[in-house]
Amino acid sequence: MPRLIASPTRVEAVGTPPKTIEEFVGRVNSGDAEVSIARMTSPSGWSEPGQTPEFAEYTVVLRGELVVETRGETSRVGAGQAIVTEPGEWVRYSTPGSEGAEYVAVCLPAFSPSTVHRDA
Repeated sequence: MPRLIASPTRVEAVGTPPKTIEEFVGRVNSGDAEVSIARMTSPSGWSEPGQTPEFAEYTVVLRGELVVETRGETSRVGAGQAIVTEPGEWVRYSTPGSEGAEYVAVCLPAFSPSTVHRDA
Protein backbone atom coordinates (compact mmCIF):
# COMPACT_ATOMS: atom_id res chain seq x y z
CA MET A 1 0.00 0.00 0.00
CA PRO A 2 1.40 3.46 -0.86
CA ARG A 3 2.57 5.72 1.97
CA LEU A 4 2.29 9.47 1.46
CA ILE A 5 5.26 11.42 2.84
CA ALA A 6 3.49 14.70 3.61
CA SER A 7 6.66 16.67 4.32
CA PRO A 8 10.35 16.20 5.04
CA THR A 9 12.14 16.47 8.37
CA ARG A 10 15.05 18.87 8.72
CA VAL A 11 18.14 17.04 9.85
CA GLU A 12 21.17 18.72 11.41
CA ALA A 13 24.00 19.01 8.93
CA VAL A 14 27.75 18.71 9.39
CA GLY A 15 30.05 21.27 7.76
CA THR A 16 30.36 25.02 7.50
CA PRO A 17 28.66 27.22 6.68
CA PRO A 18 25.58 25.11 7.53
CA LYS A 19 23.62 23.44 4.75
CA THR A 20 19.97 22.41 4.88
CA ILE A 21 19.05 18.72 4.81
CA GLU A 22 15.41 17.80 4.25
CA GLU A 23 14.94 14.05 4.61
CA PHE A 24 11.84 12.70 2.85
CA VAL A 25 12.56 8.99 3.25
CA GLY A 26 14.96 7.48 5.76
CA ARG A 27 15.55 6.59 9.37
CA VAL A 28 14.43 9.97 10.75
CA ASN A 29 11.38 10.97 8.68
CA SER A 30 9.78 7.70 7.57
CA GLY A 31 11.53 5.03 9.65
CA ASP A 32 13.03 3.34 6.58
CA ALA A 33 16.45 1.75 7.09
CA GLU A 34 16.72 0.40 3.53
CA VAL A 35 17.03 3.75 1.73
CA SER A 36 17.22 7.45 2.47
CA ILE A 37 16.20 10.24 0.09
CA ALA A 38 16.98 13.83 1.00
CA ARG A 39 17.11 17.25 -0.62
CA MET A 40 20.25 19.20 0.24
CA THR A 41 20.70 22.94 -0.12
CA SER A 42 24.34 23.97 0.35
CA PRO A 43 25.49 27.59 0.43
CA SER A 44 28.53 28.91 -1.37
CA GLY A 45 31.68 27.93 0.50
CA TRP A 46 30.16 24.92 2.29
CA SER A 47 32.39 21.93 2.97
CA GLU A 48 32.29 18.95 5.29
CA PRO A 49 34.88 16.53 6.67
CA GLY A 50 35.79 13.50 4.60
CA GLN A 51 33.99 10.26 5.29
CA THR A 52 34.17 6.55 4.53
CA PRO A 53 30.52 5.48 4.58
CA GLU A 54 29.14 1.94 4.65
CA PHE A 55 26.45 2.94 2.12
CA ALA A 56 26.34 3.81 -1.58
CA GLU A 57 25.32 7.39 -2.32
CA TYR A 58 23.58 8.45 -5.52
CA THR A 59 23.54 12.24 -5.95
CA VAL A 60 21.65 14.27 -8.57
CA VAL A 61 22.52 17.98 -8.77
CA LEU A 62 19.50 20.20 -9.47
CA ARG A 63 21.17 23.63 -9.27
CA GLY A 64 24.73 24.89 -8.93
CA GLU A 65 27.78 22.67 -8.65
CA LEU A 66 28.85 20.01 -6.16
CA VAL A 67 32.53 19.08 -5.80
CA VAL A 68 33.14 15.43 -4.88
CA GLU A 69 36.66 14.42 -3.84
CA THR A 70 37.89 10.84 -3.51
CA ARG A 71 41.42 9.58 -2.87
CA GLY A 72 41.93 9.25 -6.64
CA GLU A 73 40.11 12.19 -8.22
CA THR A 74 38.02 15.31 -7.86
CA SER A 75 34.74 15.60 -9.79
CA ARG A 76 32.75 18.74 -10.44
CA VAL A 77 29.09 17.74 -10.75
CA GLY A 78 26.86 20.37 -12.33
CA ALA A 79 23.11 20.83 -12.62
CA GLY A 80 21.58 17.96 -14.58
CA GLN A 81 24.43 15.57 -13.72
CA ALA A 82 24.75 12.78 -11.16
CA ILE A 83 27.51 10.95 -9.33
CA VAL A 84 27.64 7.62 -7.50
CA THR A 85 30.00 6.86 -4.64
CA GLU A 86 30.50 3.30 -3.41
CA PRO A 87 30.49 1.94 0.15
CA GLY A 88 33.93 1.96 1.77
CA GLU A 89 35.25 4.70 -0.54
CA TRP A 90 36.65 7.84 1.14
CA VAL A 91 34.76 10.89 -0.11
CA ARG A 92 34.39 14.58 0.71
CA TYR A 93 31.64 16.91 -0.56
CA SER A 94 31.76 20.71 -0.94
CA THR A 95 30.13 23.61 -2.79
CA PRO A 96 32.90 26.17 -3.29
CA GLY A 97 31.21 27.96 -6.22
CA SER A 98 29.41 31.28 -5.86
CA GLU A 99 25.98 29.68 -6.41
CA GLY A 100 26.23 26.85 -3.87
CA ALA A 101 24.12 23.83 -4.86
CA GLU A 102 20.81 22.11 -4.50
CA TYR A 103 20.84 18.34 -4.92
CA VAL A 104 19.07 15.10 -4.05
CA ALA A 105 20.98 12.36 -2.26
CA VAL A 106 19.84 8.74 -2.16
CA CYS A 107 21.70 6.40 0.21
CA LEU A 108 21.51 2.58 0.15
CA PRO A 109 21.15 1.46 2.88
CA ALA A 110 19.77 4.59 4.56
CA PHE A 111 22.15 7.21 5.92
CA SER A 112 23.05 6.77 9.57
CA PRO A 113 25.49 8.76 11.75
CA SER A 114 26.91 5.42 12.94
CA THR A 115 27.72 4.21 9.39
CA VAL A 116 29.07 7.43 7.78
CA HIS A 117 32.48 7.28 9.54
CA ARG A 118 33.49 10.95 9.28
CA ASP A 119 37.13 11.98 9.59
CA ALA A 120 38.09 13.32 13.01
